[in-house]
Amino acid sequence: MQCPVDYPAVGAMVAIASVVGRQVGIHPKRHDDWTVTPNVWGAVIGRPAMMKSPAIAEPMKMLEQLENTAREQYAAEMGEFKAASMLQKEEAKVVKTKIASSLKNDDKQEAEKLAHQAVADSTLKEPTRCRYVTNSGTVEKIGEILADNPRGILVFRDELTGWLKSLDREGYEGSRAFYLEGWNGTGRFTHDTISRGTLEVEALTLSILGGIQPGPLSSYLAQALGSGAGDDGLLQRLQLIVWPDTPSTWCNIDCQPNTQARNVAWEVFRRLDRIDPHAMGAKQRNDGGIPALRFCDEAQLLFDQWRTDLEHRLRSDDMHPALEAHLAKYRSLAPSLALLCHLIDNPQGGAVSEASTLRALAWCEYLESHAQRLYSQALSPEVVSAIQLDRHIKRGDVDMVFKARDIYRKHWRSLDKDGTKAALNYLVDLDRLKAETADGPGRPTTVYRVNPLILEE
Repeated sequence: MQCPVDYPAVGAMVAIASVVGRQVGIHPKRHDDWTVTPNVWGAVIGRPAMMKSPAIAEPMKMLEQLENTAREQYAAEMGEFKAASMLQKEEAKVVKTKIASSLKNDDKQEAEKLAHQAVADSTLKEPTRCRYVTNSGTVEKIGEILADNPRGILVFRDELTGWLKSLDREGYEGSRAFYLEGWNGTGRFTHDTISRGTLEVEALTLSILGGIQPGPLSSYLAQALGSGAGDDGLLQRLQLIVWPDTPSTWCNIDCQPNTQARNVAWEVFRRLDRIDPHAMGAKQRNDGGIPALRFCDEAQLLFDQWRTDLEHRLRSDDMHPALEAHLAKYRSLAPSLALLCHLIDNPQGGAVSEASTLRALAWCEYLESHAQRLYSQALSPEVVSAIQLDRHIKRGDVDMVFKARDIYRKHWRSLDKDGTKAALNYLVDLDRLKAETADGPGRPTTVYRVNPLILEE
């Protein structure tokens, strides 16, 4: 596909996380019972036609395969259930006849005995379908699915901006709260409506995955952060969010898929679909809860040092509150990724390894660079526009002397009329451009002269 490797990597990690769900968690501290469910949200950012959707659709095929298997199993179990239900109904008719006969003969004790026995024997339970992914659904319907699937489910949206905006609409506060609660993966949710009554979800675990285009995302960020609508941390829950550069080269590649690698990946998904947490050494609190592993000694030292550095940075008051809220969620992201990497590489389980923890911390370091890029679009739009214009100047796309309209008429990214004005003012302040008044017929106009030193960089 020749797309950034970030795209399938994020898709794979989110898909794996949704399969693991609440089967097993991790205690990030050595003694404390703080539990983290390896539930992560992810998004890939890129311009249209940059292969976002096909790239994240590849790991999603593993979930589709699990869905297909579960659907077939459910169909078979429903057939057995319907046959057993028919038999039970006929047996109930026979019992009712016997009860009526006993009552007719004034043998109430025998009638009660038969009735209690019939109730005890009516333990037939309708099978439930195991679900892994959904593309859309109301809060009520997703809640019903989760009631039957306490492990959790993945909500996969090809375009996430529409989903984010829908949750900002008036009257959707309940839906927004539902998704906010689902990110933790450790709580429960009760939804009360007049039409449906009370829906109780004992285990609310939701994963989110999808793609976003830069333009709509920048507009959403500016509105959300500007009005304070993003203060509840919904956007910051998209921890695995990447915005890689677009590859500048392309060549035609036509080869057979790597079947061996695909089979290896499928075996990982299939194995993690049936985790035995106790066989892995996971411990469960006396009051129940999610079975959880802990770090090994070396990994614990790594995580403790990393966490200490993170907490000091979050308290330094030198970053924007939106970015600070995003990085604060890395407290749970790092142990989640460490656990996922450990489960992928170690079928036997055991304490989370040092290698898996190092990989998770490297993920966090890399994801932070993408978070910086994400929030800069809204917090410093003039810098983003200036960087774009500066790149075009270096490439020779701009004459050495030009007017503002020569830029915004080209419809380059981030360089509409307002973006061009902001970029020009910023580059003039940096002495990379010089603003001059051009005399001529009509009103005086401003032209911009490129500093020749730019072309030497």
